[in-house]
Amino acid sequence: MQSLPEEFIKLCKSVTLKRPKTVIDHILEHGFITTEELKEKYGYNHPPRAVRDVKEQGIPIVMYKVRGSDGRSIAAYKFGDPSKARATKLSGRTALSRDLKERLIASRGARCFIYLEKVDERELQVDHRVPFEVGGEPEPVPENFMLLCSSANRAKSWSCEHCRNWLVIRDKGICRGCYWAYPESYDHVAMKPIRRVDLLWEGKEVVVYRRIKNAAVREQKDIPKYIKDILDEFTKKP
Repeated sequence: MQSLPEEFIKLCKSVTLKRPKTVIDHILEHGFITTEELKEKYGYNHPPRAVRDVKEQGIPIVMYKVRGSDGRSIAAYKFGDPSKARATKLSGRTALSRDLKERLIASRGARCFIYLEKVDERELQVDHRVPFEVGGEPEPVPENFMLLCSSANRAKSWSCEHCRNWLVIRDKGICRGCYWAYPESYDHVAMKPIRRVDLLWEGKEVVVYRRIKNAAVREQKDIPKYIKDILDEFTKKP
């Protein structure tokens, strides 16, 4: 168990949002929390997102490795240096997100900014364009945020958290040119010279996907390669 200053404990207990509060309370009681506990005890299938919520509340948290119940190495989290805590509680975060969500939907529709697919409003999540860990808390205007479905949010979190800009550089300008922050206008993906298009087939469109898949099998190609070849040939036509 860590010996924590009273002011730090007070800041921890001031957090009221459910997900970060769950993580914080568990660490306060047990000294750490594992990805296994986050998934099995609390039902959080994307532990880094839950940990990120804690950081966004100004609470420093660090990762280390422990052995899981099956003997494999898994991640565990404990509080970082209490002196690095930001003594500011984002008490308006829930209401702020609700207001931003309504404004984003009004301007862009109920769709994921990454996959560009219509999504039930209840399933859309408000996310920082530039990750909080890099850019801090921006001005609460729609231009600084995006709507993501849970799948896109997980993909973005994983990519960002493995990006050198997140880990070392922390330059907001780099994020502003990244696909995960501005998919409508970007020049790299997590600092790699990549261009990408995410395609989803749903409902009646699944029939089209099956035709593409069967054609790809006949050509002995994987589906992305098959689609790229088709597009390449099509765009060469006058």
